[in-house]
Amino acid sequence: MRKEARERVGFKVDDGGRTIPLLAVAFVVIFFVSFALGRYPVDPITLVKVLLSRVVDIPVTWSRQVETVIFNIRLPRVLIGAFIGAGLSLSGLVYQGIFQNPMVSPDVLGSTSGAAVGSALGILLGMGYFSIGAMSFLGGLLAVAIVLLIARRVPSQPVLGLVLAGIMVSSLFNSTLSFIKLVADTDDVLPQITYYLIGSLTSTRDSDLVACAIIVSACSIILYLFRWPLNVMTLGEEEAVSLGVDTRLTRLVAIACATLMTAVSTAAAGMIGWIGLVIPHLVRMMTGCDYRKTIPATLLLGSSFLMAVDTISRIATTSEIPIGILTSFIGAPFFLYLIIREGRRT
Repeated sequence: MRKEARERVGFKVDDGGRTIPLLAVAFVVIFFVSFALGRYPVDPITLVKVLLSRVVDIPVTWSRQVETVIFNIRLPRVLIGAFIGAGLSLSGLVYQGIFQNPMVSPDVLGSTSGAAVGSALGILLGMGYFSIGAMSFLGGLLAVAIVLLIARRVPSQPVLGLVLAGIMVSSLFNSTLSFIKLVADTDDVLPQITYYLIGSLTSTRDSDLVACAIIVSACSIILYLFRWPLNVMTLGEEEAVSLGVDTRLTRLVAIACATLMTAVSTAAAGMIGWIGLVIPHLVRMMTGCDYRKTIPATLLLGSSFLMAVDTISRIATTSEIPIGILTSFIGAPFFLYLIIREGRRT
């Protein structure tokens, strides 16, 4: 795309040549720091040796306890935090671009509310861990499917139809969630539902990591392949069509990928807010609006952010702080700063 066309979208233009390598370095640093900090600290040299011991024959100079902490506790949690952070951030970036609204977040089409209802219903019915995760994932997909069916009735204004349908479906699912909490047992079931809705990586399992890794990786690749149509669609529906872009297919692919990433993240860790709203703004401030740069930058920054927040949640107090609380404490003030900053600039 021409530089002039990109500037019309409203964000600064930058080639991202320095930003992405710096974000990659930050990701590696935070990745190793997340392993090193915790109730059982592991120094970086020992960590590298333990990780390399699985592929290279290295003399064992560490205790069995250190190996157990790294492979059974830290590694799955750090990796799933990275994938969830990347998935939610990229979902927010795509939604904001598709709807051409910087205030849009991953729950705009009701996927987060649907996943919350699915998990709460699973907990209410006394289902097992895997069944609850499946219910959460299906609930998110069901909510978006309803939104898409409603939006098809408004073919003349597809974006407006999606937004209005998303608001209606989110309200409906939030009401359903309130009813489930009302009838839940206050001594046992209700605390489980409440803790899940806050958002945490404490109870995630290897199966969650596999699901998040597969879906987030696949959707990220697909979205990167659609980077040029997504760039053109930021110029408006009519101009995108005139340039030969199939806007309906592009919008469907983008929404499907963003929804899948949001649903699997919510199913694994509960409702983690603000990351999908704030991270895309930060990325566009650093790299501009070109999806060739914003997609990899968003993946790196989103994963680094959630790994860092999860590390803080583990070491800040003796009892772990739910990660959803920390993301709200960090995200809300920063987003307020962005609003004030843009207001003064205007």
